[in-house]
Amino acid sequence: MQPKRVLVTGAGGFIGRWSVPAMIAAGYEVHGIVGRDPARAVPRQLDGAVLHRVDLMDAAAVDALSGAVEATHLLHFAWIATPGVYWNSPDNARWLAAGRHLLRAFQRNGGVRVVMAGTCAEYDWARAAVCDEATTPLADALDPAVTAYARAKLEMHAALTQFAAAHALSAAWGRIFFQFGPDEHPGRLVASVINNLLSGREAPCSHGRQVRSFLHVADVGSAFAALLDSGVVGAVNIGGAGRLRIAELVQEIGLQIGRPELVRLGARNAAPDEPPVLVPDVRRLQTDVNWRPRFGLQDGIADTIAWWRNR
Repeated sequence: MQPKRVLVTGAGGFIGRWSVPAMIAAGYEVHGIVGRDPARAVPRQLDGAVLHRVDLMDAAAVDALSGAVEATHLLHFAWIATPGVYWNSPDNARWLAAGRHLLRAFQRNGGVRVVMAGTCAEYDWARAAVCDEATTPLADALDPAVTAYARAKLEMHAALTQFAAAHALSAAWGRIFFQFGPDEHPGRLVASVINNLLSGREAPCSHGRQVRSFLHVADVGSAFAALLDSGVVGAVNIGGAGRLRIAELVQEIGLQIGRPELVRLGARNAAPDEPPVLVPDVRRLQTDVNWRPRFGLQDGIADTIAWWRNR
């Protein structure tokens, strides 16, 4: 039997690192692409993986690595994700081109199955509520109002689908919804609220009536590993089955830290294009992939608070 060898891009990233232990446990030889800065600490979750410091924008370096590793599987996370920047960054086009090249190099060197990370921003938020992979309308990539990030992800998914069909490649696309957890960017919602409250500062939030679904990042990584190890093809929502208002989420953080009075709902304006309800239908993830999360909301929040406290 051919050994299972997976190449993980963005292996040191917020989500990518959490996919590695699950794949090692499933018997994969894991090769992870991490940042090129040798001074940057390698996450402990990457213990047991073979690490490569390669610039994915360097086509020749990607070709050389693909030829050397000869991965059977590819799990592609690497993309621009800086809060406040990534939505309309011109780097999205560069990542789209890099993803296409990586896909070709992977297949040319014997790859048989690929999973790439998408986003719930691919759905048409004007018509989305509970998002189903088969029936919920997607955004129009040609619409100038669509963000550069959503457009690039839509185009990457289309390119993956077409390439996989032409080359008999098994391919799946994980649409990520909302996540939180250790080492999240401090500018994102959960991390910012936790850090403000731990420091005794007020945490200004919007009205909090938006209904969302949140998943601990370790579960997001685990779900991607399970999707890769399955035979499931096409789009699969990666998110939690629960539904809650943002107000409930931040109030839970306040209660667990013991400073609920510092949560300031309504102190910030909600984004005008923010949908009132945006949650995933996760039946494909639960039934077809046969995956369930390890963390509930309360213990996921507790784990994240503990991480920030220890930091």
